[in-house]
Amino acid sequence: MGLRIHFVVDPQEGHLSAVAILCYYVLALFCIVSLLRASVADPGRLPENPKIPITERDFWELCNKCNMMRPKRSHHCSRCGHCVRRMDHHCPWINNCVGEDNHWLFLQLCFYTQLLSSYTLLLDFCHCYYLEPLKKINWELFVFRHELALIRISTFMGLIMLVGISGLFYTQLIGVFNDTTSIEKLANCCEEISRPRKPWQQTFSEVFGTRWKILWFIPFRQRRPLRVSYHFANHV
Repeated sequence: MGLRIHFVVDPQEGHLSAVAILCYYVLALFCIVSLLRASVADPGRLPENPKIPITERDFWELCNKCNMMRPKRSHHCSRCGHCVRRMDHHCPWINNCVGEDNHWLFLQLCFYTQLLSSYTLLLDFCHCYYLEPLKKINWELFVFRHELALIRISTFMGLIMLVGISGLFYTQLIGVFNDTTSIEKLANCCEEISRPRKPWQQTFSEVFGTRWKILWFIPFRQRRPLRVSYHFANHV
């Protein structure tokens, strides 16, 4: 614990370390990029006249809302007015559907928001107990500058975001592990029982579009659909 605190702050100098500040801005950058990209990315909308490959015709069905052919596991979003491939849900926070093509960005958004909230709480703790402006000898100056109020607001918002995002991120991970969308869970879909069970490496690789696990954490890249068989190698 002492090494961790020394990594974040330098009690003798009374300020945050340069590494701690750099880590905070990197997390904030990754969080903002994943948020913006998840908001503007195409979640997997189907065109008006989709071309159905002959080998996949048995895996398409007719939507009873827009009367268009769509792949199975697609869903019609009543808010957006179109069908989305492997739609998970419509998220009001990004004002966009979460589907096959931007689900990986939504997972990154939840992940980096969690990290950023936890790191903010750590910095608030260090600011209260280790930094020079909060020592009793400077108490009057501290109150005058309203730093205590700002730290309390930051701590409150950090706790709210951490608790809320942690629950959402957990449900998303369980869904990816089980290869089940949130809509399928709510509909109590029986089709998932008949689907072959995939290893977790395959389900995550399909969502993120790559088998390279290090790329699962990079929001700057372009996703390419990953088509693999059900008999997925365990070394992915």
